[in-house]
Amino acid sequence: MTFTTKEAQFSRPDLQQVELEKVMVELDYVKKQSERLDLINKLHARMAGVLSLTGMIEAYSVWLMPLVEHELIGYNNSSRKKRHLFCSGHGPNRRKAINFAEQLIDNKSPLNGSFTNKNGRYAYKWVFETADDAGILLILKKGHKLSPQEIDLINHSFEILAECLRRGLEYEDLFERASNDQLTGLSNRRVFEDRIYGMIDSAKRHHHALSMISMDLDKFKEINDNLGHQAGDEVLKVVADVLKRAVRSTDLLVRMGGDEFLLILDNTDLKSGRILAERLCVAVDKLNIWANETTKLGVSIGLTQLKQEESMRQWLERTDDILYHAKAEGRSRVAVE
Repeated sequence: MTFTTKEAQFSRPDLQQVELEKVMVELDYVKKQSERLDLINKLHARMAGVLSLTGMIEAYSVWLMPLVEHELIGYNNSSRKKRHLFCSGHGPNRRKAINFAEQLIDNKSPLNGSFTNKNGRYAYKWVFETADDAGILLILKKGHKLSPQEIDLINHSFEILAECLRRGLEYEDLFERASNDQLTGLSNRRVFEDRIYGMIDSAKRHHHALSMISMDLDKFKEINDNLGHQAGDEVLKVVADVLKRAVRSTDLLVRMGGDEFLLILDNTDLKSGRILAERLCVAVDKLNIWANETTKLGVSIGLTQLKQEESMRQWLERTDDILYHAKAEGRSRVAVE
């Protein structure tokens, strides 16, 4: 007869229990992998129809928000001169978050996968192309760090995001070639027609001031006639650079053709618009470009503010009439409605 001690009974592994625990661990792993795959598939679906880099960063932020709370996601590619920041905040908090993001993007010290704290704000930076060229910057809300699980999820999502961003870069390159004036690099008439109706609708709906500056270079024909068309092209590029430096990113600056330029000033009334118009007039004069000893390049400007009842075509014609008055009154000046 064989006797089994009580101690031996308790020390012997329960094989069935061990196997069951192993199965449960494997099932939990499969479940987590399945959930992650479902999330990644949802990211695929959300990004599939988006073409622009701005739209991609926004779509990624919307997908990530329920999973990882954050206030800003930014993309920067130095070699392609592309930077897009999407911030969910408003007012002073938005400005602080964007300023912090830009400082970290411009900071050359490595931050790949690490965080930096400034005034309770935590920032994580992933570099997924090259150390100098591109990265994703994630800024979290005050007092909140990323957990290892959140970092792991973001790491898994980057393969999809990186491929989408490469597609977005290619699309924007094609769009810019089709939308930009080849000589000056400014937006062309096509961009004006694509954007102006939306700007008008938004201004009327929210009762924001929207102003138009129409510009025509004075004595440009004499530049071409006396100095040649190549010199005229160089003048147009120099003038375009002056205009670009003077306007905000939210404004719409367009070369309409020849020596005609249009500037749509978002959320700007006639008083503020006139200050800018006068500054532009002075800036072109300071270029000190002469066709001959007595003929100097200048710019005539017509300024108007959109009226609630008028259409785009009516507004454009009214601005053109105001520009004609500036020309008739002696050129190189600003005329206001």
